[in-house]
Amino acid sequence: MSFSAVDHGMMARALQLAERGLWTTSPNPRVGCLLVRDGGIVGEGWHEKAGEPHAEVHALRAAGDRARGATVYVTLEPCSHHGRTPPCTEALIAAGVSRVVAAMTDPNPLVAGKGMALLQAAGIATASGLLENEARELNIGFVSRMTRGRPWLRLKAAASLDGKTALNNGVSQWITGLEARRDGHAWRARACAVLTGIGTVRDDNPQLNVRDVATSRQPLRVVVDSKLETPPDARVLHGGPTLIAGAVEDAGRIEALRAVGADVLILSNPSGKVDLVALLAALAQHGINELHVEAGFKLNGSLLREGLVDELLLYLAPCLIGHEASGLFNLPELASLDGKHHLQIRDLRQVGEDIRLIARFR
Repeated sequence: MSFSAVDHGMMARALQLAERGLWTTSPNPRVGCLLVRDGGIVGEGWHEKAGEPHAEVHALRAAGDRARGATVYVTLEPCSHHGRTPPCTEALIAAGVSRVVAAMTDPNPLVAGKGMALLQAAGIATASGLLENEARELNIGFVSRMTRGRPWLRLKAAASLDGKTALNNGVSQWITGLEARRDGHAWRARACAVLTGIGTVRDDNPQLNVRDVATSRQPLRVVVDSKLETPPDARVLHGGPTLIAGAVEDAGRIEALRAVGADVLILSNPSGKVDLVALLAALAQHGINELHVEAGFKLNGSLLREGLVDELLLYLAPCLIGHEASGLFNLPELASLDGKHHLQIRDLRQVGEDIRLIARFR
């Protein structure tokens, strides 16, 4: 299906609106919508927070009577089911719009084409696929949760130019500069959950929350802690919700962690470690779309070996630490370069004095 230059421009604007909900819509997708009539925008809106009106409703309210006969540009297929809010398809039909253009079909099985079909049945012209890649990127975690049953896992690491993330004594603060750390907090803010391991909790005692950028929502903190060794006074257990993923049924330690407000989930694999595949499935069940990992080389390696890392967010500092320091991933030695992990670089830029690289595993 062909789209006009006007269609492209309007959908680009809808995507800009959707991006305003980047840090707030979890677990819902980020969606923008605008209504166009007689060549001009008569209403626009975006989904701001789960449980509040969807983007289409905000745009329809802004347009009022001018919605009748308008073309609707929306970054995700309008919903057709009753959730916390009524179906947007009903609102669009009642408003009398003439055409609906969606960037992409909703991957949610509860919708998945049903929304567009209802609009068509009501005599409204429909089209989809306009700037679909851009819309999918904006909601990559939501798409992952709906289609794969697990969050999109973005692994963040800060390393020296020789690929070292910490000294052998565990010290890692600070390899990169202030600008890179602030940028990293922006990525934390867009995630639904931030995950680390017990080693990082022991070595750094991190808060693991968003501090360097303003946000109205703190992501869930998740600690992979097979033996439930997280001390009750650890900073990660205070100032927001925390989930401890363990592998032992130790009633005393479980009770001590729950006493300070933590949730505890026991998921053991045959090796007595946390079952990482099961953990990601459980997080998806809790509505986690994007999972941001800041861990040590052991947990990083385990996640990579399990095939769970989707994207690497790497900050490289202009310094050298030495070969004895800890690397990025604890991986077995290769006998041949045929076994190397292939990456596709998606973005490369300078942030302060450091280099930020975003890459995906092929």
